[in-house]
Amino acid sequence: MASRGYDMTPTMYSPDGRIYQVEYAIETIKRGAIAIGLQSKDGVIVAVEEKSRDLQVEDITQKIFQVDDHIGIAAAGYIPDARVLVDSARFFSQSNKLTYDESVEIETVAKHLADQSHQFTQYSGVRPFGVALIIAGIDRKGTRIFVTDPSGTYVPYAAVAIGGNSDEVTDFLEKNYKKEMSMDDAMSMAISAINLKSDEKGVKHIRMARIKSDTKQFEKISIDEMAKHAQSVGGSSK
Repeated sequence: MASRGYDMTPTMYSPDGRIYQVEYAIETIKRGAIAIGLQSKDGVIVAVEEKSRDLQVEDITQKIFQVDDHIGIAAAGYIPDARVLVDSARFFSQSNKLTYDESVEIETVAKHLADQSHQFTQYSGVRPFGVALIIAGIDRKGTRIFVTDPSGTYVPYAAVAIGGNSDEVTDFLEKNYKKEMSMDDAMSMAISAINLKSDEKGVKHIRMARIKSDTKQFEKISIDEMAKHAQSVGGSSK
């Protein structure tokens, strides 16, 4: 095995310049359920595939989180790691508000979470976070979406998919996404994208949240409202 000895700790590079622990963490994300973030002309949406068990309470979302009034996060990968990072983002956001008396910018939160992830690639005795995050929100610069991964990078996107089958979903978004589309069309596109490779169809396995440009308020979207957009699911891709 070529990686033997070099994959026991994130502090050691392999002879070909790889950090195997980080690569393994990224592989964990690829095994997670799909998560999507989309900008529209009047806000941002995040959506995830989340299949409920028969007796599970369905209105509690495990993979979409509110960080501040104007920021939401969708996660793909090892979700307990996401909760730890989200708690850090919430504390950071509130500290920024108390210190500067203004809402934190989306990129500042993304950089903070990327820095947190990067720290766990530098020390022996720890493992990298096995989760990627879509940080979406609205600040004075407009609608913003960033993605962080276990390596500590953060990258801005207009539309993005992470998790399992994300390559195929990204191809779909590249062909059909338009930045000037309405939020309703973006919601329809997110449903269509998740159902592209899902075993289930419809919306019962989808969780979604939005932040509108006019209100700058995070709000979760009900199954009933998503069902209306699912009926016109082809409209956003024309």
